[in-house]
Amino acid sequence: MIPIDSSIVAGVALSEIDGVMKMLLMKRVKGGYWCHVGGSIEGEETAWQAIVREFYEETQINIVDLYNAQYLQQFFEANVNVLQIIPVFVVICPPNQAVVLNHEHTDYQWCTLEEAKALTPFPNQHRVFDHVWAYFVDKPIDPLFKVNIK
Repeated sequence: MIPIDSSIVAGVALSEIDGVMKMLLMKRVKGGYWCHVGGSIEGEETAWQAIVREFYEETQINIVDLYNAQYLQQFFEANVNVLQIIPVFVVICPPNQAVVLNHEHTDYQWCTLEEAKALTPFPNQHRVFDHVWAYFVDKPIDPLFKVNIK
């Protein structure tokens, strides 16, 4: 049997950087690879509350527009025999969004879809980015995806 863990959330930030839509990637200290925002749900938090907190902790981004990406990222951790099922959120940031990293990351980069896929190692990340780009960049965002964070 493979245990399933659904205590992690992930988020992709989008911002128009110098007139071009891009997504935020950060280089993790642990593992040294590029990734989007993610972290664990704490206490009695809902998934959306956890991603709002994680964005602020990792990037100092205050979320105004949060969306349910309508996507579950899957990641199998072979060394601990756990299947992670991770709801993905999308954050629409103002143009030229500033980023202040915490101790979990060494660098960040705003990337086009192609740049993001070239930097990231995992096929599951590429599928997340393709999905986010298709539903949040290439066409108008469906208002049904909006998360009420008030």
